[in-house]
Amino acid sequence: MSALFNFHSFLTVVLLGICTCTFVKMHFPAILEQRNGFRGFFWKAARIGERLSPWVAVGCFTMGMSIIFF
Repeated sequence: MSALFNFHSFLTVVLLGICTCTFVKMHFPAILEQRNGFRGFFWKAARIGERLSPWVAVGCFTMGMSIIFF
């Protein structure tokens, strides 16, 4: 089943995308300098990860616990 049709999988993909973009921006900032076009989407995801990092961390922890136990 595709992640688009399963809400739980969709949230997992979104959280992993945000975390990955933030990690890439911290280690290789030149890759995500462009703020428009296709790379702009990843720049915005990295910005969400930077500014809302406590909430993203709680979301990742909660998602991990739900995957393990449910």
